[in-house]
Amino acid sequence: MKNGERQNETPQGELAPGERSTRNRVARSILDHGPSTVADLAQRLGLTQAAVRRHLDTLVADDVVAPREQRVYGARTRGRPAKVFALTDCGRDAFDQSYDTLAADALRWIAQAAGGGERGEAAVAAFARARLAAPAETYREAVEAADPAQRTEALAKALTADGYAATAKSAPGPHSGEQLCQHHCPVAHVAEQFPQLCEAETEVFSRLLGTHVQRLATIAHGDGVCTTFIPRSAAPQTNTSASASTAGRNPA
Repeated sequence: MKNGERQNETPQGELAPGERSTRNRVARSILDHGPSTVADLAQRLGLTQAAVRRHLDTLVADDVVAPREQRVYGARTRGRPAKVFALTDCGRDAFDQSYDTLAADALRWIAQAAGGGERGEAAVAAFARARLAAPAETYREAVEAADPAQRTEALAKALTADGYAATAKSAPGPHSGEQLCQHHCPVAHVAEQFPQLCEAETEVFSRLLGTHVQRLATIAHGDGVCTTFIPRSAAPQTNTSASASTAGRNPA
């Protein structure tokens, strides 16, 4: 029996490094070769069919792969059709499909086409603002429909619906306010190179909530969560450029 294939080595829900690596190899083989039978996978990976089935059961439960009847072209042979396993959309998303590279290359081209330097940065900033125009309208509707004391929470729920896993809570420390926390950022890898994406987002938050906000941390810069401070007592301001001047860049 191969290393990492022994059952009951770890508590349920936990994976030893060998188990996790083998499971990834099974999914990767399906990505590289297309829908595959248990026998195909066992032969390609040098595993027993029983081991492959065990990994497939977990991948199916995690919505990474899905079983389906194998398509037969030409005359169908006698017997039950073979079952194949194919990647789901969720499974494909788990692999690097170079979307981040494509987005970064596109923004770099925008900057260069605008002349580089400050003009290039301004062009990327303009794109970042334009990109947020449509979702910002949805966020605005959610915020304006909420009671004033619940607007940060309403914005967090709207962001969560867009995949940002956001929460709102009272800010610790002597200053009265709230923290808007985004535990996931779909564009974090691109924002590492182009902080204008974070700055445009912070401008939107400031405009929607009608007050100066301060970005304290970002996933793009290595923090575990994007954190924005919203003061309760600050007077609303119409010019939001100052509130976003350091957005996406750690204040340290």
